[in-house]
Amino acid sequence: MKRMRAGIIGVGNISGIYLKNLTTVFSDRVELVGCADLVAERAATTVSEYGLKRAYASVDEMLADDSIELIVNLTIPNAHYQVCADAVAAGKHVYVEKPLCIELDESERLLAAADKRGVRVGGAPDTFLGAGIQTCRKLIDDGWIGKPIAATAFMTCHGHESWHPAPEFYYKKGGGPMFDMGPYYLTALVNLIGPVATVSGSTRVTFPERTITSEPLNGTRVTVDVPTHVVGTLDFTSGAVATIVTSFDVWAANLPRIEIYGTEGSLSVPDPNTFGGPVKILRAGQKEWSAMPLSHAYAENSRGLGVAEMADAIANKRDHRASGALTGHVLEIMHGIHIAADSGSRYTMKSAGVQPQLLPQQF
Repeated sequence: MKRMRAGIIGVGNISGIYLKNLTTVFSDRVELVGCADLVAERAATTVSEYGLKRAYASVDEMLADDSIELIVNLTIPNAHYQVCADAVAAGKHVYVEKPLCIELDESERLLAAADKRGVRVGGAPDTFLGAGIQTCRKLIDDGWIGKPIAATAFMTCHGHESWHPAPEFYYKKGGGPMFDMGPYYLTALVNLIGPVATVSGSTRVTFPERTITSEPLNGTRVTVDVPTHVVGTLDFTSGAVATIVTSFDVWAANLPRIEIYGTEGSLSVPDPNTFGGPVKILRAGQKEWSAMPLSHAYAENSRGLGVAEMADAIANKRDHRASGALTGHVLEIMHGIHIAADSGSRYTMKSAGVQPQLLPQQF
């Protein structure tokens, strides 16, 4: 098949694994041409390290290159919307790191503009396409736990200021545990159970100020502007009900990542921030959990899989799985939980959402 010519915008912390995989594992579907970054030297170094053809002097220069078909947007969250919107206006498909945008209205405008321009929008996380969660999806589709009726999801830690080199943005608008890690958990839940109809929420800030203990900002104090303990209840269109807890306020916990409860059994889902296992199941009448073999490929860190699957879908004129409809729905769920917490009432989803198709085992 013809490879889709792509360029990366933003070569920061997350870019390394994308560059590695797109130039090796997924090079049969994507031809990574070059990159652009606010720091020109960083772009030049990246081009040299990964054997790319071109370091673009600016985003505009990349967008003006008619040979580039797909933009991989790895900029900071506050820049996601504008870079994506500019790419769409230039007639490029675009795949963006999570979240799709910061604001809900940005998401709506972006998806509407892409539809009008006839280009695709896709976005992270693509971990749900990995071996672990795809195995879980196949088990559910094959009826191993009956009909899903409920789920729980937990992401608890004490924040990122002890290890991240520049953690302040995690405590500012667009940050917090739900917007940081929620996309992994919510994308997995929508993939496994389907779209969400309504949500409720409760939030709190336990520590109004954080002190960075990592280098190079050790000792810097950060004012917390967003909720750092967020609890949501999700009512799915299927009738299933889920609880999600994301927190930067918890020192330690003994909690599962995700569990799905069905009419005929329960399913233990692996960490949605990874691509592999383990996957465990306990069916009605059994007393012990059983480990299940992985049915799909990509158990290793396969970031870039969503880009490759999107390129393949465009080439074959089918829907892509890590789609704008999915990432936009997840963004609205996160906002909805916060809106519900602030208003003290349930939030009704506006986006219909979409449950992606199971990935072929041989993709």
